[in-house]
Amino acid sequence: MIPQLRPIPRSPIRLRLGKWAYTSQRYIVWIFGKMKFARRINESTLPHVVMQHRTPLLRKLADTDMWLQRNKIVNLSIAVPRLNLVVIRPGETFSYWRLLGKPTRRKGYVDGMILFCGEVRSGVAGGLCQLSNLIYWMTLHTDLTITERHRHSYDVFPDASRTQPFGSGATCSYNYRDLQITNNTSTTYQLCLRLDQEYLHGSWLAEQPSRYQYVVKERDHTITSEPWGGYVRHNRLYRDVYSRDGEWLREEEITENHALMMYSPLLHATSSEPLEGLKVDKLKKS
Repeated sequence: MIPQLRPIPRSPIRLRLGKWAYTSQRYIVWIFGKMKFARRINESTLPHVVMQHRTPLLRKLADTDMWLQRNKIVNLSIAVPRLNLVVIRPGETFSYWRLLGKPTRRKGYVDGMILFCGEVRSGVAGGLCQLSNLIYWMTLHTDLTITERHRHSYDVFPDASRTQPFGSGATCSYNYRDLQITNNTSTTYQLCLRLDQEYLHGSWLAEQPSRYQYVVKERDHTITSEPWGGYVRHNRLYRDVYSRDGEWLREEEITENHALMMYSPLLHATSSEPLEGLKVDKLKKS
């Protein structure tokens, strides 16, 4: 069922109370829940590379100041060491926020770009979604199980130089919008992260080579014109599962995405590069 994405105005008090309630609920789960969280950092890296990926640190986005992205790099440089080399043993769950902790100015985080109700704003630790996006995308190509992921509710910028399907990221907000990954396999995994001058790099390593290979794809990519005057973008993500020698085994559904568009769907991308897997099938009335 497609969710109702029409924006609903909330008072500042309602927003604060809602955030307090969700945050408190998460703390209770962390303290009294039975989930076994991954915490161990192992300086020795595991031998087998299962998946690796990188994303650019700076991108020219319409109507946004580049200082927000430069500050994002500062925030990433603080967050990456807290997650780098963490080991997820069988039965353990990786929690993005449990490992990072609350991002505050006291820890060195600065104002970066955040999205709030479809608006681009500045806020403490803005830009950390690039890290959760990277981890989510890499995990889709492993045997690990994603047990909590939140999609972006707003599509803020037109596609420009996009190389991954729409909706293949994971938004984060401390601490109630978490990214959690459970190791239901019999082998230990390790997350490796680093920054250089241009890219955020990531990889999943494992004790044993993966039995499978994965290719992520999208279907049913549409834009609908809503009765209240907005546009909503939809798609479904799947992955093809192959054996190690390349034999196709099966197709698995990953998730469906619905996001309120904050720009005209008829805008052209600002880049001449091809948009892989992002052809809009149709523009229709809902």
